Amino acid sequence: MKSKILALLGGALLSGTAMAGGYQVNLASQRQIGMGHTGTGIQTGTSSIFFNPGAMSYMRENGITVGASAINSRIAYRALEPTTTTAEADNGIGTPFQVYAVYGINEKLKVGLGIYTPFGSGVKWGDEWNGRFGLSEIDLKAIYFQPTLSYQITDKIGIGAGLVVATGGVNLQRVLPVQNSEGNEGRIELDGGAKTAFGFNAGIYFQPTEKLSIGVDYRSKVDIEVEDGSVTFSNIPAAAKSNFPDGTKFSAALPMPATLTVGVGYRPNDKLTLAVDVSRIGWSAYEKLRFDFSQPVAGNTVSESSRNYEDAMIYRIGGEYMATEALAVRAGFYYDQTPVQDGYLTPETPDSDSRGLSAGLGYSVSDHFSVDASFLYVNKAKRTDTADKSNGVPGTFKSIAYIPGVGLNFKF
Repeated sequence: MKSKILALLGGALLSGTAMAGGYQVNLASQRQIGMGHTGTGIQTGTSSIFFNPGAMSYMRENGITVGASAINSRIAYRALEPTTTTAEADNGIGTPFQVYAVYGINEKLKVGLGIYTPFGSGVKWGDEWNGRFGLSEIDLKAIYFQPTLSYQITDKIGIGAGLVVATGGVNLQRVLPVQNSEGNEGRIELDGGAKTAFGFNAGIYFQPTEKLSIGVDYRSKVDIEVEDGSVTFSNIPAAAKSNFPDGTKFSAALPMPATLTVGVGYRPNDKLTLAVDVSRIGWSAYEKLRFDFSQPVAGNTVSESSRNYEDAMIYRIGGEYMATEALAVRAGFYYDQTPVQDGYLTPETPDSDSRGLSAGLGYSVSDHFSVDASFLYVNKAKRTDTADKSNGVPGTFKSIAYIPGVGLNFKF
């Protein structure tokens, strides 16, 4: 019983409803979402803080952008044969957001601040499905604050870098395989806030001709750590109380992986902008998940499970066409490889290779105010896994998401 309970505690501080590889959320700009979330090799305005700080130096005006998306995800599960048990996660609406502000010190030097949510989401499987001992509900939040400097070295080259200050929190709930005298199953809830962590984002932008531009961006790994998180037990039978002591605290760490992106932009004419991005995500940093408890839980102060993620690639293509001087029409596509190896699938990250299809509109209300709207459809490939290496729930998972978004842009 002790080993079984410890395996159940060895889940993850993350969620599969992020709708990008692993637990990443690629929703950093409403304009760029409409273009397949490309942006490293082109000038994206204030959102260059995220996509390529080197391009920020090319902004001609000061600007502020505020935007958000609404993730409406569906995750379905079917148990392995011979059983036919099925379940569907009852997820709420996730709302990743972005805020960017850029101010020009002079024509070549720009300063900016970005606040965005590159990782985290939530999923609710409930207490009735057969994987409830693995996970019933989870909510993960990670927020990045990025003050940024960008300098235009020449008319063709710009460089930039920003300090990333990250924070967040997690709430994880699951059912325990014990029952109290009334027949109610036990529960455990882990809740904690993350320590402030640091990283950086740096980029270079090169525009050799009026039509062609190239960019390289690197966002470093950030290690998110939770210390002195609270552990709450409920419905524990009296005979098992000593295995689940009140007042227990936990600590855990989770890497937010590094990303290296190379992007190319091409403008065949004044109306059309095309962009291609290729990213490599350093998911191999996520080798295992370890929980340390302040008191023995089921007889042990440590719970550890393997993850062994692999580095993965994302391929993106997108375009923008100026239908009129005020109206922009956008479209894009991406292919996102999963970092989760066979045997390591879990209900909090039932991840697989995914395809994203996007569209968007931009409308300039005036010289100083514009609105962006985007819509992203994400379809993850159906995946069957034994989950024998991750203490997960064996079965078949299928995920899709519908993600509308809106952004407001102010220039001054």
